Parts: sequence; structure tokens; C-alpha cells
Amino acid sequence: MAAQATLHCLTGCAIGEVLGMIIGTAAGLTNGATIALSIVLAFAFGYALTMRGVLRTGLSTRQALKIALAADTVSIAVMEVIDNTVIVGIPGAMDAGLADALFWVSLAASLVLAFVVTTPVNRWMIGRGRGHAVVHAHH
Repeated sequence: MAAQATLHCLTGCAIGEVLGMIIGTAAGLTNGATIALSIVLAFAFGYALTMRGVLRTGLSTRQALKIALAADTVSIAVMEVIDNTVIVGIPGAMDAGLADALFWVSLAASLVLAFVVTTPVNRWMIGRGRGHAVVHAHH
């Protein structure tokens, strides 16, 4: 269940992270601005994916947002710390262009490592009735 919750969370995070890195790199933003954009988009897409499923149960947008915040905030935050730390830590990754293999390999590696580190965090939270356990009460 923790791996499934992490994969769900990673999907939204990855969409936002990759999109932010592509936009920031293509637009020539500074490294800090590119990372900030990626983080904002990762949270936005992560919450949106959770809300999409919860809204199908008939809850209001406000209720769905509360559930998404409770379910995903810690998971997304851990993923963002890990994947952005990895990308910044790989020499040349933040300066690589969209056509460079280093850009894509470092991004993929950062997301894989984020999944590995975040899965035990989600397992711990689910075991205490938090995180994605909150979402499963509404499915």
C-alpha cells in the first residue's frame, strides 16, 4: 500500500517537476527560479491528482482540498527535497540543456531516488492512519 501511495504521489510530483525543469531550462531561468517553479508545479499536480479522485466521491472542492493536503503534503515535500538535492548535486545537471542526456538522466535518477526514500515515510504515515490512509477512507 505504501509503494502504491508513493507511486501515486510520484506521478503528480514527476509531472510538475519535469514540467518545471523543462520550462525553467527552456526559458533560461536561474537555477533557483527553475527549482522553485518545479516545486510549485510538483505540489500543484500532486494535489490535483489526489483531488481528482476524491472529488469523484461527491465531496466538495474544499473537502477534497483538505484531504489532498493531509494525504500528500509530507510525501511531496520529502520527494521534492530528495529529487532537487540530487539534481543540484549532480555536476552539470542544472546547466544541461533539454537536448543533453545529462538533463534527462539526472531527472530520472532523482525521481527514482525520491521514490525509494519516500516509500518508508508513506508506510510509516499509513501505519498511523495518516497520509494516504486519509484518502483511502474516501474511496
